[in-house]
Amino acid sequence: MRRRRPIPPPPLPQRDGVDPVRLRLPAGDRWATVREHLVQRLSAGPGVVDGMFTAGLIVGADGRPVPAETPYAPGMFLWFHREPPAEVPVPFPLEVVHRDEHIVVADKPHFLATTPRGGHVVQTALARLRRELGVPELGAAHRLDRLTAGLVLFTVRPGERGAYQTLFRDRLVRKEYEAVAPYDPALDLPRTVRSRIVKERGVLTAEEVGGEPNAVTRVELAEHRADGLARYRLVPGTGQTHQLRVHMNALGVPILGDPLYPEVAAPAPAGDFRRPLQLLARKLEFTDPVTGVEHRFTSGRTLAAWPSHEDWAAGQ
Repeated sequence: MRRRRPIPPPPLPQRDGVDPVRLRLPAGDRWATVREHLVQRLSAGPGVVDGMFTAGLIVGADGRPVPAETPYAPGMFLWFHREPPAEVPVPFPLEVVHRDEHIVVADKPHFLATTPRGGHVVQTALARLRRELGVPELGAAHRLDRLTAGLVLFTVRPGERGAYQTLFRDRLVRKEYEAVAPYDPALDLPRTVRSRIVKERGVLTAEEVGGEPNAVTRVELAEHRADGLARYRLVPGTGQTHQLRVHMNALGVPILGDPLYPEVAAPAPAGDFRRPLQLLARKLEFTDPVTGVEHRFTSGRTLAAWPSHEDWAAGQ
C-alpha cells in the first residue's frame, strides 16, 4: 500500500488568530501550471489570484513564494491567507471559566461563531481566544451554533485534540441547555423526543423526516410565568444540527428569537445584535481523557428574555 505523504507544518504564521489556508494539489493532468488550477479552484477570480502570485502571498512548504508559472505537480502543498471579510465586532465578552495545560472552557456569547467559517473569521471564539490567551495552537473540540450562547471546550495541545473530540463523538459528554419559549399547559412534560432530523447542505433549516430516529432530546419544564413564557431544561442525547431548535418547534413551543423556526426570517443586518436566540449551553460534564479528572462546568450567563421579556423584545 502506498504511504500517504505527511502534511508539512504551515510555513506561514497565523493572522489575527486565524490559520493560513492549506491546499494540496489533487491528482490529474488537466492543469499545466499551479496558477491554472487555483484560478479554477478558487472563487476569487483570475485578477485576485494573479495579484496574490505577484505579491508573493502563495507559498510552498519551504515558505518561499510560488511563481504563477510553476508546473502543476499533484500532491504539492500550498499555503496562503485569505483576505478576511469585513466583520462587525461582536461587542460581548468571551469569558474563560477554566484553563489548564490541556483545555480551555469558554462561556461564549450569542452571535459569536465558534470557529472561522464563511463570513465569520476573525470574529470567532477560536480566533479571539488565540489572540487574547496567546495560545496559537488552541483548537475547538466541538462547535456551538453562532446564535447559541454558552460553554465551549477548546484544546491546548494539538496532539490531544482527538481524545477530547472522541468524547463528543462517543456521547461521553453530558450537555445541558436552557431555553426560553412559550408556555403550553397542555404540553406533557418531562418527555424524551425522538425523531429523524435531516439537514441538507445549502438549506438553512433542518427538518424531521420519517425513518429511524437519529436525534434524541430530553425536555423538562424548569418553571413558567403568568405572562405565558417558560424556562426549559434540554438534555440532548445526540448532536444533530439544530436538534434542540427543531424539537422545541415540533412540540409547538419554538425558542424565542429563533430566525429559522417555525419560519425563516429575513437576514438581520450586520451589527444587529438585538433579540438573541434564547438558547444557552448551561452545563458541560465529562471525565478528562488525559488527566482522568471529573469536570463539571456551568455557564454564568442569563437568557435576557427571562428576567425581562419586554427589554429583550425591545432589543435593549
